[in-house]
Amino acid sequence: MKIEHIAMYVSDLEVARDFFVKYLGASSNSGYHNKTTDFRSYFLSFDDGARLEIMTRPQLESCENAVARTGYIHIAFSLGSKEKVDELTARLKADGYKVLSGPRTTGDGYYESCIIGIEGNQLELTV
Repeated sequence: MKIEHIAMYVSDLEVARDFFVKYLGASSNSGYHNKTTDFRSYFLSFDDGARLEIMTRPQLESCENAVARTGYIHIAFSLGSKEKVDELTARLKADGYKVLSGPRTTGDGYYESCIIGIEGNQLELTV
């Protein structure tokens, strides 16, 4: 068994797609639009075959994304090396994204940084 894809609603579909393409090397399909419901989505694919569906629709409820809460917390991206984690963390920070922690080696041996990315969603960058 494998996870086929993860989906997330976003307020600004185009900005979210551009974020994942620019910073994490995603490839995007041409998009989907249901004209009856005005639901729109993109499937973003990554080098290893993982996929993320980003979606939007009218009247989305927005709520605060508390760092410590129940439910899904972050998406982790393995970048392949400490240097790439360091570089992308620095790039995101320079572009105004909040770094929550790292880069650092955690108590369980991961080299990682945690970022507040697009629309307040957490990303974990790891080796």
